[in-house]
Amino acid sequence: MTRFIALIIVLIPIAAAVIGVKLLRDTFFNIIHAPFSHLWTQLISSVLLFILGMVLISGWIFYRERKKNAATKRKS
Repeated sequence: MTRFIALIIVLIPIAAAVIGVKLLRDTFFNIIHAPFSHLWTQLISSVLLFILGMVLISGWIFYRERKKNAATKRKS
């Protein structure tokens, strides 16, 4: 059950990034969806959704790799 909950938690940022890409594509082709009244509001929200989803997924992967000591160390 805990793995299923973890899977759902991981799928939420992935869904946000996918929705962001879809809205970004629709903005490029001048398609406005219902909650947005202007293209620029749709563009800003799509970029924010995409960036938020990617940051959460990459942070989760980095945390997991560091927990396993598999992340590479920085060279100074």
